[in-house]
Amino acid sequence: MTPTDLRTFLRTRRSIRRFKTDPVPDSVLREILQTSTFAPSAHHRQPWRFVVLTEPAAKQNLAEKMASEFRSDLEKDNLLQEEIERRVLKSRERITSAPVVVILCVEMGEMDNYPDPRRRNAEYIIATQSAANAGMQLLLAAHAEGLGGVWVCSPMFAQETVQTALDISKNWEPQAMFLIGYPLEIPEVRIRKPLEEVVKTL
Repeated sequence: MTPTDLRTFLRTRRSIRRFKTDPVPDSVLREILQTSTFAPSAHHRQPWRFVVLTEPAAKQNLAEKMASEFRSDLEKDNLLQEEIERRVLKSRERITSAPVVVILCVEMGEMDNYPDPRRRNAEYIIATQSAANAGMQLLLAAHAEGLGGVWVCSPMFAQETVQTALDISKNWEPQAMFLIGYPLEIPEVRIRKPLEEVVKTL
């Protein structure tokens, strides 16, 4: 692969929200997850954890539990009931229609434990950054296998609900959800901010 090939590969990844119904082979899914673990992490502690859902019943259970909390939050925002139901339905269908759902968690057990709040907070942040690295690696790994995926942040708003729905340890903190499958359609590239707006060179 030439540098041009690699640049093209990296720049053609898209956030895919609509998938074919084709299942993702276990061997392919395992390759994606294995590649994800080659992401960089703070102290090389690898604080990421993955919960993989492929069974319809498991996805349905997660979708229903998250939808219930989402509805409660929207009601507190005083939205019209019609708008609430529209958003909740969209959220539920997004999860149940994806062939694979991966919940990315962070686990702090092997991270450094400092006596002061400032460094404890910094350690937590670098652990979540490490997990985020693995999440980006997961999306690129899926792209390499001809699959599409999208990052969804909703588990951050319902961490305990997700833990309960998935029957996972409280030490596994849900950080993100990735929906993966064979793309039904590939969206056009979205405009990026110019480098002059986001880069400062000294």
